[in-house]
Amino acid sequence: MDIALTLVVNPDYDTSLKMAEKTAQEALNLKALQHTVLSADQASDMVFSGADLANAKATLQNILSNIAGLDWAIQPTSGRRKKLLLADMDSTMITVECIDELADFVGLKAQVSLITEAAMRGELDFEAALTERVALLRGLSEEKLAACYHDRIKLMPGARALVQTMKKYGAYTALVSGGFTYFTEKVAGTIGFDMNRANVLALENSALTGKVIPPICGAQTKLDTLDQLAAVQNITKLEILAVGDGANDIPMIEAAGLGVAYRAHPKTRHAASAAVIHGDLTALLYFQGYNENEFAE
Repeated sequence: MDIALTLVVNPDYDTSLKMAEKTAQEALNLKALQHTVLSADQASDMVFSGADLANAKATLQNILSNIAGLDWAIQPTSGRRKKLLLADMDSTMITVECIDELADFVGLKAQVSLITEAAMRGELDFEAALTERVALLRGLSEEKLAACYHDRIKLMPGARALVQTMKKYGAYTALVSGGFTYFTEKVAGTIGFDMNRANVLALENSALTGKVIPPICGAQTKLDTLDQLAAVQNITKLEILAVGDGANDIPMIEAAGLGVAYRAHPKTRHAASAAVIHGDLTALLYFQGYNENEFAE
């Protein structure tokens, strides 16, 4: 089986891509059969033959992870360009956690952020933690929801390029979030996702009631969505890319052919087949073998 090693260097770091390539080849004690520059001085692919994927990954984990500013992925060369993308929203497609920003409007951001962090680390039950946090938002007006969206929500660098490029080459894209439809509908429209799924905040007299309308969209919903879309698209799980940062993303990340932990908590990184720690979301395109000239906006 041929395997592809993709290296992506964050240009903000003083790290040489060529040095990283040389280090990887020496660690594997193999010469690359094929070398492709995906972005000058920033991203490249090397194809190796005769290496066991699990052993190669374990070997590189101890070496490449110590190179500043370097993200990498190793996987079989076949089927790298995925036909379905499932993505988390908060701290993945956007730079913030919406519920923390909403809590700021009622003076409770510090309290809510602590609960959010614990839930994303997998230390709390997600549904219970969500219910607890939403209850603290009772009485927040729709006007404040709009202000939060317009003033606080920023796209993660590379988000639109990731989605638009995958769509250009035939992939279906889904935004599946443990957050709220008030935000996912707008973010999905801005980035270009084909669909979105999230929790629905209950409203009464144009203000939050402090409750979420059942069922709660959590880890199981994300996994169920992956299964449902794979069936509808008539594809295998190997043809799916899933990306997220929190513990509630782990089931879909583990189920996907390429599961990526994006600037994620340790538990999520451990579950993923690849991680992006330093770069932006275009790293997920390089992992699939896309050249920067193929990127769409």
